[in-house]
Amino acid sequence: MDNLKNDDYYIHKIKQDLDFITRHMRNVDIEELNTNEILLDSMLFRMIQISENARKLTDEYKRTRGNIPWSALYGLRNRIVHDYGNVDLDIVFETLKIDIPDLLGLLT
Repeated sequence: MDNLKNDDYYIHKIKQDLDFITRHMRNVDIEELNTNEILLDSMLFRMIQISENARKLTDEYKRTRGNIPWSALYGLRNRIVHDYGNVDLDIVFETLKIDIPDLLGLLT
């Protein structure tokens, strides 16, 4: 089995998570996100995965795609992981509904 983990591999994983979030958040409002613990945990997990995989991309790849907000991706992961109980749901919701679909568009 070929288990080559290169930029293509990590971008594929990132796109899968972005697509998952976009599909599952399509008809979700902030109240549902706030009350549906499984949905919120799932979305936060996917955002962490996106950040983790983005960190594994080569510097060359990231340099050639300066239109991607790499620093924001890393910061989001740190915020979720290290301050989980104090994550601002309004910011998370906006990220899920606006920024994630935009990011998917930039990568496709």
